[in-house]
Amino acid sequence: MTETFKRGAAFPAAGRKLRLGVVGGGAGSFIGQVHARGARLSDRWQIVAGALSSRPDVARASGQAWGLDPARSYIDWHEMARAEAARPDGIDAVAITVPNHLHFPVAMAFMDAGIDVICDKPLVNALDEARALIEKQRQTGLIFGVTYSFAAHAMVRQARQMVREGVLGRITQIHVEYFQEMALLPADAAWSGTPWRQDPAKVGGAATTADIGTHAHHLAEFVSGLRMTELRADFHRLGADQPLEDTAFMTCRFDGGVPGTLLISQAMAGASCGLRLRVSGTEGTLDWDQENPEYLHHRPFNAPHIRISRGHGAGMLSDATRFVHMPRGHPEALSDAWANLYEEFAIAIEARRDGRDLPEGLLAFPSLEEGAAGVAFIQAAIRSDAEGGTWVRCIFDA
Repeated sequence: MTETFKRGAAFPAAGRKLRLGVVGGGAGSFIGQVHARGARLSDRWQIVAGALSSRPDVARASGQAWGLDPARSYIDWHEMARAEAARPDGIDAVAITVPNHLHFPVAMAFMDAGIDVICDKPLVNALDEARALIEKQRQTGLIFGVTYSFAAHAMVRQARQMVREGVLGRITQIHVEYFQEMALLPADAAWSGTPWRQDPAKVGGAATTADIGTHAHHLAEFVSGLRMTELRADFHRLGADQPLEDTAFMTCRFDGGVPGTLLISQAMAGASCGLRLRVSGTEGTLDWDQENPEYLHHRPFNAPHIRISRGHGAGMLSDATRFVHMPRGHPEALSDAWANLYEEFAIAIEARRDGRDLPEGLLAFPSLEEGAAGVAFIQAAIRSDAEGGTWVRCIFDA
């Protein structure tokens, strides 16, 4: 029987460093490097294998740059899954950092081999693929985490716990926005490292909605504890000429009819990584800005505003304190959030492989089901825009 987690307790110590393999990430891939740095910074993983590119020369050069044993630097991820599953020192988990359309076949190959999966977002491009992954997980009992990295900021966990403890009262509205500017560049420059992001066959019919919109959607649900139930979307192309949207404005409804908005654009001049969440209730509002991640603003109704800063004590709650690595005033940011995610993944995977139950409530890493909810969100937004902004249900049905 699973023991109830005692709030305030630290994460359990690692029994050993887990062995991680990476698919994708070669040739200077931004997201592959981010995964690798997060895993290393967590101090719970060693990267021992990879299929870093399908191009042999790039795979070899990238494997050498990552310090991989040449025998474990693969050209083909099918081969990697088979070979690593057969090794007594094979990988404990694989990190999938390839373009969206490859997430499903790569994940299935490693799950078939009995290897736990850490997958970049969005999970997959089609709802049937998401259902197949969930069914495979049910059959195998494998751990499957999705890297919605913003959910692992300490102050996001602070906001989440405050909502669950009723600090805001009844939730009345939710607003999330995410603005960037790169789509104003010429198309070949905007997507120079990831041209596939504007290929409808590879991203499932949406660009910005799949890329940053899924982060906004997940953050709203993760902190509020409410599912987005329906939306109406309006897609725009405001930057360089390209086939898919770079901007989307959505009106949303969450469980219980709670209204909200989701605004995203990669063609907002002067914006860098402007992800902001506001969750409001009958007793107050929480406001978090990713570009200033150390602070959570709590604005109680008809009372002085409170700024909670990351650190020990001074209003910090237990779910957030477990992610505090430096004293207040020594900033932590996105690299630390990635490390926090990889720490949670490692704890879950080590426990599964050792046959141990974890205390209930200990971990809150984004799950396969949360990844599937993101797929339903993308598909609903595509359909709503195509139908002229009609309301479309966006709950994932397993």
